[in-house]
Amino acid sequence: MGPTIAICIFAVGVGGLFFLNRDKTARTSKFLWVPVLWFWISASRPISVWLGRGYQAVGDSSSASSLLDQSVAGLLMFLGIIAIIQRRKISIAVLKAGWPVALYFSFCLFSLLFSDDPGWGLKRWCRSLGDLIMALVIVTEAQPSAALKRFFSRTAFVLFPASILLVKYFPTLSRYYTPEGMLLIGGVTTNKNILGVGTFLLALGALWQVLCLIRDKKQLHRMRRLVAQSTVLLFGLEILVIAHSATAGASFVFGAFLMLAISRIKRSATLHLLVLGILLGGGLVNLLGLRGDVTRALGRKSDLTGRTEIWKVLEGMDTNPIVGTGFETFWTGTRLAYMNREFPGINESHNGYLDVWLNLGGIGVGLIILVLGQGYRTAVAAFRRDSMLGALLTAYVVTAVTYNVTEAGFRMLGPEWIFIVLAVLAAGRFGRVGVSPSPSQPSRQPKPVWEAYSANLSSLG
Repeated sequence: MGPTIAICIFAVGVGGLFFLNRDKTARTSKFLWVPVLWFWISASRPISVWLGRGYQAVGDSSSASSLLDQSVAGLLMFLGIIAIIQRRKISIAVLKAGWPVALYFSFCLFSLLFSDDPGWGLKRWCRSLGDLIMALVIVTEAQPSAALKRFFSRTAFVLFPASILLVKYFPTLSRYYTPEGMLLIGGVTTNKNILGVGTFLLALGALWQVLCLIRDKKQLHRMRRLVAQSTVLLFGLEILVIAHSATAGASFVFGAFLMLAISRIKRSATLHLLVLGILLGGGLVNLLGLRGDVTRALGRKSDLTGRTEIWKVLEGMDTNPIVGTGFETFWTGTRLAYMNREFPGINESHNGYLDVWLNLGGIGVGLIILVLGQGYRTAVAAFRRDSMLGALLTAYVVTAVTYNVTEAGFRMLGPEWIFIVLAVLAAGRFGRVGVSPSPSQPSRQPKPVWEAYSANLSSLG
């Protein structure tokens, strides 16, 4: 089959997924397309690259944004701000429930006072506000659960089939080689790790919807929606195998296990014991020196594919241990040049906590722990109201803790960070702020005037 026929089948298949998944009972605004477009770009490639107006080699994610990319990002952020202003009451309530997120963004801006490249850091900070804006747009919808489902579906229905299409029929656009000559798969992205993390996050969202459809047999058009979500879940599993990203694959398995286990738990105390046992088990593996055996079982070298050597060099770098070098400014200038001489092509530490420490110091690491802690706390509160949704949000928060041990997932403008912010704010919305009644439990509407008038006459009689 030639590429042209494959593109036609891709278009028909994507349209078919949207058709099968349609749900007339869900009510979401047109603004929901704004974060969908934002994530399509964040989890793939810049618009200028897709249109051929810019150059970015596959595997290179450090290219400067073009004017077109900046304009698109600015437009999406502007539209998102309009939505937030229109929903300012609920937006403020959500930010209060997820206050560590707002505090972390504020400290990132403050840290630039100590930076040797504040101009670059300020540009990155302004752009990173888009992640917060998009998360707010989703969770402030009148039906946030329906908004989450549509966000997951709309992004995965396009990104997953597109990755498979590029890998199978456009290899020059989806494959790249490391400096050592190793062939890697990027799919719609420019890096296998970005492909892996975006896939595992959306695949968990698809699994959540499959489990919800299996559990609730009274949902309208349940079977065709189940077909659509099961199909996209299978696509996600195939991509995880193709990408060969050990961290993303292990994170999906871990997250899926958590969701399945938590969804069967009745009490939050049992949930705490489960999560604590898993985290302690991971710590025990490291304490007993079994990490090498585990990493080899995942298909990696005992040195985590060179990561331990990178960490040793970075830990010896001269940075401010309290506030770091300033938001997103460690990997610039002479420091970036030095690290590239030692490790060609590197632009991150492959450890989220270390990356935060380099840029934001001990205060930044403490704030990240606070964000994750608040996210877990509110996810448990959401679990008390909706066990399936609480299981999903808890899985996102807990997998973020483990994913960032070998990947820099706390870096803004990346899929993992977007989902961390989304999970924390969504957990606050469901667990603390409250939500509108679901379509299956419609809110009580005021009676028409004539009915109220007749009721009054009856009461008088």
